Amino acid sequence: MTVTSSLSSVSRVPSGAPSSGPAAGAGGAARAAGKQPELLRNDGGPVRVLVVDDESSLADLLSLALRYEGWDIRSEGNGASALRCARSWRPDAVLLDVMLPDMDGLTVLSRLRRELPDVPVLFLTAKDSVEDRIAGLTAGGDDYVTKPFSLEEVVARLRGLLRRAGAAAARSESLLTVGDLVLDEDSHEVSRAGQDIHLTATEFELLRYLMRNPRRVLSKTQILDRVWSYDFGGQANVVELYISYLRRKIDAGREPMIHTRRGAGYLIKPAG
Repeated sequence: MTVTSSLSSVSRVPSGAPSSGPAAGAGGAARAAGKQPELLRNDGGPVRVLVVDDESSLADLLSLALRYEGWDIRSEGNGASALRCARSWRPDAVLLDVMLPDMDGLTVLSRLRRELPDVPVLFLTAKDSVEDRIAGLTAGGDDYVTKPFSLEEVVARLRGLLRRAGAAAARSESLLTVGDLVLDEDSHEVSRAGQDIHLTATEFELLRYLMRNPRRVLSKTQILDRVWSYDFGGQANVVELYISYLRRKIDAGREPMIHTRRGAGYLIKPAG
């Protein structure tokens, strides 16, 4: 789908509405060539992308397309609010319009680089001259797309920048990482903050299941089905027992990572 610099003709689709019309192209952009591997932060959470554009219709459409990738998106309409968001939220990449109402994108980039020197920045620009491209790249921009652009191109360029910056393809390698906890599915080694943790085979399988689903509450029934395949007759107390074993080894003397949601189940997330 090609997006022009003015989107007055694009109708907005309410959240939860059927995928049809121009906005459905955002999802189509993500699926046109087949589903790409999900990219994750080092702590196992979704990649964060900050969209900065004062044209709200364009920002909404870009945000929609990027959310189809499974990414966490925030949108700001001017340079000052974008800088505040970047300081507090710490995005993994920034999609930055060159022309903003309060300051130009080059100024935003210069200030952003003081606090986040390594965050990838993809410029959106209506200017297609060689001088303008060189100015953006010389100022520290990592790449650019010119309006009108296709959503497919924006997604592809962001994916390339994120990979080069170190975002991991979900489950494409043997290492599972949540915060400072690392599990190697090939060697069956586990460590937290660089200290080795020795687990039994069952403890390892339970931790692996939790770490494959970071920040997600898993019920006792789900855990029994995945880890024990109901070999224990569906007795939920065995889950509680092994969760306690894991806590002694993973969380003892440290800020906890394994949490109980009363009446719902258990989850693992980075400490803090």
